[in-house]
Amino acid sequence: MKNRSEIDTRLKQVKLLAMDVDGVLTDGSIIYNEQGEEIKIFNVKDGLGIRLLTKAGLMACIVTGRVSGALLQRCRNLGIHRVYDGIADKAAILPVILKEMRLSPGEIAFIGDDLPDLPLMRQVGLSIGVSDAHELVRQSADWITSAKGGAGAVREICEMILKSKGLWSPALYSSL
Repeated sequence: MKNRSEIDTRLKQVKLLAMDVDGVLTDGSIIYNEQGEEIKIFNVKDGLGIRLLTKAGLMACIVTGRVSGALLQRCRNLGIHRVYDGIADKAAILPVILKEMRLSPGEIAFIGDDLPDLPLMRQVGLSIGVSDAHELVRQSADWITSAKGGAGAVREICEMILKSKGLWSPALYSSL
Protein backbone atom coordinates (compact mmCIF):
# COMPACT_ATOMS: atom_id res chain seq x y z
CA MET A 1 0.00 0.00 0.00
CA LYS A 2 1.29 3.46 -0.93
CA ASN A 3 1.62 6.35 1.51
CA ARG A 4 -1.24 8.84 1.85
CA SER A 5 0.60 11.65 0.07
CA GLU A 6 1.16 9.51 -3.03
CA ILE A 7 -2.45 8.34 -2.91
CA ASP A 8 -3.67 11.95 -2.77
CA THR A 9 -1.55 12.80 -5.82
CA ARG A 10 -3.00 9.86 -7.74
CA LEU A 11 -6.57 10.63 -6.62
CA LYS A 12 -6.29 14.14 -8.10
CA GLN A 13 -5.54 12.61 -11.50
CA VAL A 14 -8.56 10.27 -11.52
CA LYS A 15 -11.20 10.94 -14.17
CA LEU A 16 -12.73 7.45 -14.23
CA LEU A 17 -13.62 5.07 -11.44
CA ALA A 18 -13.81 1.54 -12.85
CA MET A 19 -15.38 -1.09 -10.63
CA ASP A 20 -15.71 -4.82 -10.39
CA VAL A 21 -19.15 -5.91 -9.21
CA ASP A 22 -19.34 -9.13 -7.16
CA GLY A 23 -17.43 -8.51 -3.95
CA VAL A 24 -17.16 -4.76 -4.62
CA LEU A 25 -20.62 -3.36 -5.37
CA THR A 26 -22.11 -6.44 -3.68
CA ASP A 27 -20.93 -8.55 -0.76
CA GLY A 28 -20.11 -11.32 -3.22
CA SER A 29 -23.26 -13.33 -2.61
CA ILE A 30 -25.18 -14.61 -5.59
CA ILE A 31 -28.83 -15.37 -4.95
CA TYR A 32 -31.14 -17.23 -7.33
CA ASN A 33 -34.91 -17.15 -7.13
CA GLU A 34 -37.11 -20.18 -7.88
CA GLN A 35 -37.13 -19.30 -11.58
CA GLY A 36 -33.34 -19.39 -11.66
CA GLU A 37 -33.03 -15.62 -12.03
CA GLU A 38 -30.04 -14.01 -10.38
CA ILE A 39 -30.69 -11.47 -7.64
CA LYS A 40 -28.03 -9.07 -6.39
CA ILE A 41 -28.08 -6.84 -3.35
CA PHE A 42 -26.52 -3.41 -3.84
CA ASN A 43 -25.68 -0.84 -1.17
CA VAL A 44 -27.57 2.45 -1.50
CA LYS A 45 -24.61 4.35 -0.01
CA ASP A 46 -22.36 3.14 -2.82
CA GLY A 47 -25.01 4.27 -5.28
CA LEU A 48 -25.12 7.78 -3.84
CA GLY A 49 -21.33 7.95 -3.99
CA ILE A 50 -21.39 7.05 -7.68
CA ARG A 51 -24.09 9.63 -8.37
CA LEU A 52 -22.12 12.34 -6.56
CA LEU A 53 -19.02 11.39 -8.54
CA THR A 54 -20.73 11.54 -11.92
CA LYS A 55 -22.68 14.68 -11.05
CA ALA A 56 -19.30 16.32 -10.37
CA GLY A 57 -18.25 15.51 -13.94
CA LEU A 58 -16.24 12.36 -13.33
CA MET A 59 -16.95 9.04 -15.01
CA ALA A 60 -17.78 5.58 -13.70
CA CYS A 61 -17.79 2.23 -15.45
CA ILE A 62 -18.13 -1.45 -14.67
CA VAL A 63 -15.63 -4.17 -15.58
CA THR A 64 -16.92 -7.59 -14.56
CA GLY A 65 -16.56 -11.21 -15.57
CA ARG A 66 -20.23 -12.00 -15.06
CA VAL A 67 -23.29 -10.99 -17.06
CA SER A 68 -26.31 -10.04 -15.00
CA GLY A 69 -29.64 -8.41 -15.72
CA ALA A 70 -29.76 -7.17 -12.14
CA LEU A 71 -26.47 -5.35 -12.69
CA LEU A 72 -27.67 -3.74 -15.91
CA GLN A 73 -30.79 -2.49 -14.13
CA ARG A 74 -28.69 -1.03 -11.31
CA CYS A 75 -26.37 0.68 -13.79
CA ARG A 76 -29.34 2.22 -15.64
CA ASN A 77 -30.63 3.48 -12.29
CA LEU A 78 -27.26 5.04 -11.42
CA GLY A 79 -26.54 6.45 -14.87
CA ILE A 80 -23.51 4.24 -15.48
CA HIS A 81 -23.44 4.04 -19.28
CA ARG A 82 -20.33 1.94 -19.78
CA VAL A 83 -20.70 -1.65 -18.64
CA TYR A 84 -18.05 -4.11 -19.75
CA ASP A 85 -19.56 -7.42 -18.67
CA GLY A 86 -18.63 -10.98 -19.50
CA ILE A 87 -14.97 -9.93 -19.49
CA ALA A 88 -12.75 -12.90 -18.63
CA ASP A 89 -9.48 -11.00 -19.18
CA LYS A 90 -10.06 -7.64 -17.53
CA ALA A 91 -6.69 -6.20 -18.55
CA ALA A 92 -7.56 -6.83 -22.21
CA ILE A 93 -10.45 -4.34 -22.01
CA LEU A 94 -8.18 -1.48 -20.90
CA PRO A 95 -7.22 -0.34 -24.44
CA VAL A 96 -10.92 -0.18 -25.32
CA ILE A 97 -11.67 1.92 -22.24
CA LEU A 98 -8.73 4.24 -22.96
CA LYS A 99 -9.86 4.78 -26.55
CA GLU A 100 -13.60 5.14 -25.86
CA MET A 101 -13.14 7.51 -22.95
CA ARG A 102 -10.02 9.28 -24.25
CA LEU A 103 -8.02 8.63 -21.09
CA SER A 104 -4.56 7.56 -20.07
CA PRO A 105 -4.04 4.70 -17.58
CA GLY A 106 -3.01 7.23 -14.92
CA GLU A 107 -6.47 8.79 -15.03
CA ILE A 108 -8.19 5.55 -14.01
CA ALA A 109 -8.82 4.15 -10.56
CA PHE A 110 -9.99 0.53 -10.41
CA ILE A 111 -11.50 -1.13 -7.37
CA GLY A 112 -11.51 -4.92 -7.14
CA ASP A 113 -11.61 -7.77 -4.70
CA ASP A 114 -10.39 -11.02 -6.22
CA LEU A 115 -7.77 -12.66 -8.42
CA PRO A 116 -9.34 -11.85 -11.83
CA ASP A 117 -8.99 -8.16 -10.93
CA LEU A 118 -5.20 -8.25 -10.48
CA PRO A 119 -4.13 -7.82 -14.14
CA LEU A 120 -6.23 -4.66 -14.56
CA MET A 121 -5.24 -3.32 -11.15
CA ARG A 122 -1.59 -3.48 -12.19
CA GLN A 123 -2.18 -1.27 -15.26
CA VAL A 124 -4.14 1.69 -13.91
CA GLY A 125 -3.09 4.84 -12.08
CA LEU A 126 -4.68 3.88 -8.78
CA SER A 127 -5.53 0.33 -7.76
CA ILE A 128 -7.89 -0.16 -4.84
CA GLY A 129 -8.89 -3.27 -2.94
CA VAL A 130 -11.87 -3.62 -0.64
CA SER A 131 -11.03 -4.50 2.95
CA ASP A 132 -12.23 -8.09 2.57
CA ALA A 133 -10.43 -8.65 -0.74
CA HIS A 134 -8.26 -11.69 -1.42
CA GLU A 135 -4.84 -11.41 0.23
CA LEU A 136 -3.02 -11.01 -3.11
CA VAL A 137 -5.34 -8.16 -4.09
CA ARG A 138 -4.69 -6.42 -0.78
CA GLN A 139 -0.93 -6.87 -1.26
CA SER A 140 -1.06 -5.49 -4.82
CA ALA A 141 -3.40 -2.57 -4.20
CA ASP A 142 -2.23 1.02 -3.81
CA TRP A 143 -5.03 1.57 -1.30
CA ILE A 144 -7.35 -0.64 0.78
CA THR A 145 -10.76 0.63 1.80
CA SER A 146 -11.82 0.42 5.41
CA ALA A 147 -15.26 -0.81 4.29
CA LYS A 148 -15.99 -4.26 2.91
CA GLY A 149 -17.31 -4.93 -0.57
CA GLY A 150 -21.03 -4.22 -0.80
CA ALA A 151 -20.87 -2.28 2.47
CA GLY A 152 -19.79 1.21 1.46
CA ALA A 153 -16.33 0.58 -0.04
CA VAL A 154 -17.24 2.29 -3.32
CA ARG A 155 -18.76 5.25 -1.47
CA GLU A 156 -15.54 5.59 0.51
CA ILE A 157 -13.50 5.84 -2.70
CA CYS A 158 -15.95 8.23 -4.37
CA GLU A 159 -15.70 10.57 -1.40
CA MET A 160 -11.89 10.34 -1.40
CA ILE A 161 -11.75 11.22 -5.11
CA LEU A 162 -14.12 14.16 -4.72
CA LYS A 163 -12.33 15.50 -1.64
CA SER A 164 -8.90 15.22 -3.28
CA LYS A 165 -10.15 17.29 -6.23
CA GLY A 166 -11.87 19.91 -4.04
CA LEU A 167 -15.24 18.77 -5.37
CA TRP A 168 -16.71 17.30 -2.19
CA SER A 169 -18.53 20.41 -0.90
CA PRO A 170 -19.90 21.42 -4.32
CA ALA A 171 -21.04 17.82 -4.97
CA LEU A 172 -22.59 17.55 -1.54
CA TYR A 173 -24.47 20.82 -1.64
CA SER A 174 -25.66 20.43 -5.22
CA SER A 175 -27.24 17.08 -4.30
CA LEU A 176 -29.29 18.41 -1.38
